[in-house]
Amino acid sequence: MTDLSPDTPLPLGATPRNAWHVSKSSVDMTRSQPPVRPVTLRDRDRTVTIDLSRTAIIVIDMQNDFCHGDGWLAQLGVDVSPARAQIAPLQALLPELRAQDVPVIWLNWGNRPDRMNLPPSVLHVYDPDGRSTGIGKPLPSNGSHVLEEGSWAAAVVDELAPEPGDIAVSKYRMSGFQDTELDSILRNLSITTVLFAGVNADQCVLCTLQDANFLGYDVIMLEDCSGTTSPGYCMDATLYNVRQCFGFVGDSKDILKAIGDGA
Repeated sequence: MTDLSPDTPLPLGATPRNAWHVSKSSVDMTRSQPPVRPVTLRDRDRTVTIDLSRTAIIVIDMQNDFCHGDGWLAQLGVDVSPARAQIAPLQALLPELRAQDVPVIWLNWGNRPDRMNLPPSVLHVYDPDGRSTGIGKPLPSNGSHVLEEGSWAAAVVDELAPEPGDIAVSKYRMSGFQDTELDSILRNLSITTVLFAGVNADQCVLCTLQDANFLGYDVIMLEDCSGTTSPGYCMDATLYNVRQCFGFVGDSKDILKAIGDGA
């Protein structure tokens, strides 16, 4: 490695998207702006154009406890097939987004082993009598602790294994912005538009999307990459409310087509 002069500016920052260049004698706080890369999606009767250079995708809760046949929901008797329908579209979309330098963020339940970050109101939802298989308790099938960071139960399903360079954020509520570093990460990446995918669309996906909207991000739910094990009317209401109040609904195939056309 060549020795550098003390006056040679070096990058300072977690990402080139938001970095200073500093030396002993200078601080350069200017950021280079990537060229706009427009991608157009369709939301019913109108088009929505986003800048791929300022876009990230957040994939929510595509983890074993929600999407695997041996996971928590399945052991509770829930049909997890609606939570697995997103796997194939995401398998097609995510490699293309990575190739376009679009950040892929995995946002999963991943609680502390001692559950000290969880109030009784959160624990009660999943353990109403104190005797059920709630958060942090071992699964009867394999002993993995429910939604506990580092456990098999909280890991992304094998079919969507994260790649090097992806970003992982653990969450502890329905919204991934509550008590996490998600907002700081998005701002460090200079993101203005967030694509949302994962499960459950009417619960954790929607709550996180709402908070993103409240914080000023442009939000798009990818319908074919989002789903829920709730009744069908819950998905209908979610899509209605996203369109009506918070953002837009799109389809990953529009993004893939635009990338293939040279976006």
